[in-house]
Amino acid sequence: MKNKIYDVIVVGGGLAGLTCALHLSKQGIDVLLIEKDTFPHHKVCGEYVSNEVLPYLNSLGIDPLAEGAVPISKLKISNYNHKEIESTLPLGGFGMSRYYFDNLLFKKVNETCDVVFKTVEAIEFISEKFTVTAQDKTEYKTKYVVSAHGKRSNIDKKLNRDFIEKKSTWLAVKKHYNYDFPANTVALHTFKGGYCGLSKTETGAVNACYLTTYSAFKKYNHIEDFQKNNMSENPFLNKFFSEAAPLFDSPLTIGQISFQPKKPVEHHIFMIGDSAGLIHPLCGNGMAMAIHSAKLFSELFLKQYETKNINRTILEKEYEKQWNNKFSKRIKTGRYIQRLLMNETTASVGFSLLNKFPSMLNLIIKKTHGNPI
Repeated sequence: MKNKIYDVIVVGGGLAGLTCALHLSKQGIDVLLIEKDTFPHHKVCGEYVSNEVLPYLNSLGIDPLAEGAVPISKLKISNYNHKEIESTLPLGGFGMSRYYFDNLLFKKVNETCDVVFKTVEAIEFISEKFTVTAQDKTEYKTKYVVSAHGKRSNIDKKLNRDFIEKKSTWLAVKKHYNYDFPANTVALHTFKGGYCGLSKTETGAVNACYLTTYSAFKKYNHIEDFQKNNMSENPFLNKFFSEAAPLFDSPLTIGQISFQPKKPVEHHIFMIGDSAGLIHPLCGNGMAMAIHSAKLFSELFLKQYETKNINRTILEKEYEKQWNNKFSKRIKTGRYIQRLLMNETTASVGFSLLNKFPSMLNLIIKKTHGNPI
């Protein structure tokens, strides 16, 4: 393995990295996947997936619904001014924990390509070849690197990516609960300084994942204090946190989440998933976008690979072009919606308008989602 020159090395074993490795290796591409943590493991995530990626997953031999994923067809939104809206999701989606979903993909990937569990220390590009160095100083060689290292990583620092130097104001918290919650619904409840998503997973547990600003959070002593004295001003969240029984000993957290623009290709590395760009969690489409980006790169790579003469420059330009065409408008819409919901006045006006014209909500949802792929 150490002396091989792989066709592609995928760095990061989240949804994007696993899907990309599976897609390419199923088509005969010699792939190495490098992931820092063994499977299965939990991740901070909303755990709702839009059905837009269901046909693609099926084509790779992955059937989430057959594996127990919870079909979701309804959306409920509320704010801390006691206003609420309910709607049918245009495409619908499914709920599945990252603990199960990632492991499901990993088991497929492990059948078709090499996998090592190590932390990547450096990625260097010299003379049309990459050297990927792990923390134990093991070096792996390849012609192409796809990086799916997530929202924020030391890799970003080593590559001097623009966004990594800009201070982020966001913190995310996730925990599973036992609670009587409608299985067909994903809920989004806003509070002062953030918003919380609720949906069921394959185990029957309810995943509660919320995003808040540091400025809102720092006024409180700890997470439970914040939930009790800030988030619970929203009556729906008050009922949830008062009655729900936690299934984790302690919540999972991730800090310094950046929604700054990123480049899909940097230093000849193809970025997929959150490494390429992050949509606000309130749009409920980050997992689907990660999977879709893996499909986008894989198909472009395979198209050129079949010619036996891959043009790196053309491949990079085409991937960047298609990535922007597919996702940049969604991300911009997500930022706009986030600004509206985080402002008490505009959020109140927005809820009033949506109550009068409920069809507007479906139009907004479609702006942050794609067609089935």
